Amino acid sequence: MGSFMTALLHLDASARPGRSDLHAHGSHTRRLSARFTARWHAARTTDSLLYRDIGQNPPAHVDGAWIHAAFTPEPARAPWMHQRLAESDALVNELIAADLIVAGVPMYNFGVPSGFKAYIDNIVRVGRSFGFDRARAGEPYWPLLDERPRTLVLLGSRGDYGYGPGGRIEAMNHVEPAVRTAFAYIGITDVRSAAVEYDEFGGDRLAASLRTAEAAVDALVDTLLAERAARAGQQLVMA
Repeated sequence: MGSFMTALLHLDASARPGRSDLHAHGSHTRRLSARFTARWHAARTTDSLLYRDIGQNPPAHVDGAWIHAAFTPEPARAPWMHQRLAESDALVNELIAADLIVAGVPMYNFGVPSGFKAYIDNIVRVGRSFGFDRARAGEPYWPLLDERPRTLVLLGSRGDYGYGPGGRIEAMNHVEPAVRTAFAYIGITDVRSAAVEYDEFGGDRLAASLRTAEAAVDALVDTLLAERAARAGQQLVMA
């Protein structure tokens, strides 16, 4: 990062195509992720931005052919294996290139949308994002994406309320814990989050939760901008 630029990867996983601030039945997570990226880009206009709409164009789910190809050493792969892994390779390459990943991921039936699960299955790749050696002493698995700092900003929405830390149904939240686990496994451990609740209730409670989540998004942007400015200053001093 000699130029101190940040590569931002923006992911949306909602099945709803629109944003709730622009469309009557739009997505809250798209609303939050768009707010984050717009605020970030306004402050850092030269940073690169790559957008992938997983909700509207989900990756292919892992199947037997994918598994066969992924666990075949690359020099021994047949042409069809490279073709089957091409989408996964593109997704992994995007993640490797990113410094900041902003993901809008709503809760569907207590977990992530199936498209985002397919995304996770495509980026958690032996030899690409994590290493494996059964003969390795101690831990046979190790992350490959921990060679430099990367941050994941996870922006969610929930129909009910009380899914957050210490909440009444925290144990039923399998979104943030699952995503944190998968990304930490490949080396991305810095995860920040915010979420909207009360979607199924609507009215004043939903409106208040949206205001709180948007304020949290703004605070996250400000915090991360300050952290990157401090890191850039340290790099200049070291240079």
